[in-house]
Amino acid sequence: MALHFTSEQRLDDGVLERGFTLGEIPGILWTPASASAPAPLILLGHPPLGLHAMYPRLVARARQAAADGFAAATIELPGSGDRPRWTAAEQARADLRRAVQAGEPVSDEIVDALVLPLVDKAVPEWRAALDALLPLPEIGGPVGYSGGVISIGVRLAVVEPRIVAAGLFAGSFVPRAMFEEARQVTVPLHVLLQWDDEGNDRQAALDLFDAFGSKEKTLHATMGGHTGVPQYAGDAVARFFTRHLK
Repeated sequence: MALHFTSEQRLDDGVLERGFTLGEIPGILWTPASASAPAPLILLGHPPLGLHAMYPRLVARARQAAADGFAAATIELPGSGDRPRWTAAEQARADLRRAVQAGEPVSDEIVDALVLPLVDKAVPEWRAALDALLPLPEIGGPVGYSGGVISIGVRLAVVEPRIVAAGLFAGSFVPRAMFEEARQVTVPLHVLLQWDDEGNDRQAALDLFDAFGSKEKTLHATMGGHTGVPQYAGDAVARFFTRHLK
């Protein structure tokens, strides 16, 4: 898929933000204000809520990455934002909302229908984004993956050799099939867990962390709900990437 830049602006801290399309997939690339050499790249994962809705959080993470000397990039997930609606995904989300509102357990069938097709569609697109972004002269690798749907991060860490470290957020449902994939992960990991996350199965998150095959893996658990990640936890992820991408 061909990469085409569609917009460009310089943020007030000097970070260059460029919108792009990869085929028909929208994305954003942020690069540091000044760099003496090509910058390592962090892929910024996000939940399937659309880039427009997620932009304030994404640009804050990108600014932090740039301050640490990294480029950052993200792409729109399948079925989100301005991309074509995805009937199966919308049905799975409706089934999830219905179960939660009824106070019922979220079944494996709902989780599989919600997450596995998304992983299957999104991971090849993230890899295509790497194919397009890494040849740019301002980007030199290595590559890290940060945040977003944890199952996408797991699959990417298994199949994409250009990713050398991953910072994951244990805040989304995980299909049982992903536990076997987690055992194949070998890159260094830093996993954030909000202990009181209302939308996350804490025990499943702990079991997933235990399943990871990485020799270096850190679980950073803090009190609070899904959106209450403290600044110091984010700072720890930034230090993690500085150690492994520079």
